[in-house]
Amino acid sequence: MTFRQIAYRNVVRNKRTYAAFFLSSAFSVMIFFVCALFLFNPGVREGMIYAAAAQAFTAAECIMYVFSIFFVLYSVSSFLKSRKREFGILLLHGMTEGQLNRMIFLETMLIGSGAIAAGVAAGMLFGKLFLMIGSHVIGISQLPFVLPWQALALTVGSFALLFFLISLRTSRLMRTNRLIELFQAGQKPKSEPKASAALAWLAAALLGVSYYLAVTATAATVYVRMLPVTAMTIAGTYFFYTQLSVYLLKRWTRNRRFFWNRTNIVTIADLAYRLKDNARMFFMVTIISTVSFCSVGVFASINSLLKHFRADYPAAVGYLSKPGNADEQRHLEEIQAELAQRGLPYETASIAVKYAPVASSDAAIPPDTLPLIAYSDYRRAIEAAGFPFGEPQPADGEALVFISSQRTKAFLAVRKPVSYTLAESGLTVREIGYAEHVPIPDHLLPGLPSANDADFGGVVVSDRMFGQIKAPVRIETYTGFYVRDYERTVGLAAQLVEQGEIRHDEGRPYAMTVSGTLLVMQRSLYSVLLFVALLVGAVFFIAAGSFLYFRLYADLDYDRRQYLTIAKVGLTDRELGTIVTRQLAILFFVPIAMAIVHSIFAFIALQSFFILSIAAGMGAVLVSFFVAQVLYFFFIRNRYLRNLRKSLF
Repeated sequence: MTFRQIAYRNVVRNKRTYAAFFLSSAFSVMIFFVCALFLFNPGVREGMIYAAAAQAFTAAECIMYVFSIFFVLYSVSSFLKSRKREFGILLLHGMTEGQLNRMIFLETMLIGSGAIAAGVAAGMLFGKLFLMIGSHVIGISQLPFVLPWQALALTVGSFALLFFLISLRTSRLMRTNRLIELFQAGQKPKSEPKASAALAWLAAALLGVSYYLAVTATAATVYVRMLPVTAMTIAGTYFFYTQLSVYLLKRWTRNRRFFWNRTNIVTIADLAYRLKDNARMFFMVTIISTVSFCSVGVFASINSLLKHFRADYPAAVGYLSKPGNADEQRHLEEIQAELAQRGLPYETASIAVKYAPVASSDAAIPPDTLPLIAYSDYRRAIEAAGFPFGEPQPADGEALVFISSQRTKAFLAVRKPVSYTLAESGLTVREIGYAEHVPIPDHLLPGLPSANDADFGGVVVSDRMFGQIKAPVRIETYTGFYVRDYERTVGLAAQLVEQGEIRHDEGRPYAMTVSGTLLVMQRSLYSVLLFVALLVGAVFFIAAGSFLYFRLYADLDYDRRQYLTIAKVGLTDRELGTIVTRQLAILFFVPIAMAIVHSIFAFIALQSFFILSIAAGMGAVLVSFFVAQVLYFFFIRNRYLRNLRKSLF
């Protein structure tokens, strides 16, 4: 028998243990490959959203690759520890440490090569289906199935390098000079699990404080709290598994009525050892699952922003002309001509924006100039857009702050009213509230300075006060073209605006938005992000399940000896099923339950960004993942019980 045959037969003989690792690695390769197929597809390159899609899929490739490095490294390390007795026998019969390292290298490369081949083959098999689903989700025309050499080279080269480097690294994971340590692996009695009461209470405190900060977060504070809350949640989760869970179980065993009841003594006693031994694995599964839930949930919920689109962009075409724009009239005529050519009836409304110099202000960030629009212009624009209007005209000296997008409403509760003293004639403008509608879309005005991400375009004042501003710094003119079916304006005025928007700060003599183009762009972008999040989330979720699978089967021999001993004193088949089901249910669902709780509090903090409720989208994501975990649990439970019963009954 050659050395390579020994490595091959070792892999085949341990196929049950290696199955989850192989399948998860192959699945990661497949997702990486189909993402590369999408990224290098010529049909995507021709679309309007190619730049955004390319960035999203490139980010997904990087995330999956980095995650695969840690996943493979942890998996190989776990498998090597479960085979220490086998390595001890080989060393006892004359195998050198160099030969052992070479054998481990060949085994890892064999599994890696098989995973790469299987993943690429599955990607080719399902590539067309993936492109069909992806193009439908994103909302673009059907993509042709092509096999770019770049996608194949990127996938094979990246994962071949990954498995090669980790295979070299495995030689350092088996450092031991004593054969007795290898032979006693899995045989030595486990020490009693211990937990520190102080660290257990610290875990509860960290999780409690992080949850409280998440629940009380607002749109203005969520950015500040994000990093400390994440750090406290991660630390609290680690101490929950290593300390708090064991501490609670130890206290639970003091209740003799419960602990000595039927098979509880076996279930609870063994569970404490499992939690302590697998604490790091449970911690990783919880964090990985939380990332999966949150990433998919965020992008599933972000589509709700499209419900505000018409309110954020009331005009089908918005054109703002800056001072000195000699092409203003020509541009407006071109827009009118193209609307007429498309058969789109429209109304127009113009808003003059005066920038009054500010002498003083009690704002946190005082502006140099204050953008003002007249009440009559504001009302005419909103009525032209077809929205109901009932706001009263502010009195002289009073102003309504107008928002630039509906998402800004999340910041209204934390923004205090501001007063401005204008340099011209000492006029005072005092904010008394906020306008209900968006007269001029976001990014078409420089806006008011803000300490957070709120977008406030300027203020609405009475017609009389607007007329009193005789010497503004400058006057800009906004012209809105209002069309009922604004989705038919996709690609309109392509000679004037690229991808539907030219911002005020781009340095051009005009700023412009085309609502139809922007709607298609945003809808496609959100769909791309959701699609990518689903792919990455699926890789993470399957990897988390694989951790549970191969860790469970790594302890199978120990469990067989344990239950065989108990069976000799009267353990029945039904009692075995009850004990195993309870233990597996706790091991499978405690990390998922923790991840769901983490995600719920993260979603509560995220809700502060949204005006509409995002509970439905988030709930659907969490329920879907939970149902998948339940199905996976029953599959593993049946296989695990069948393997145990082979040696017991």
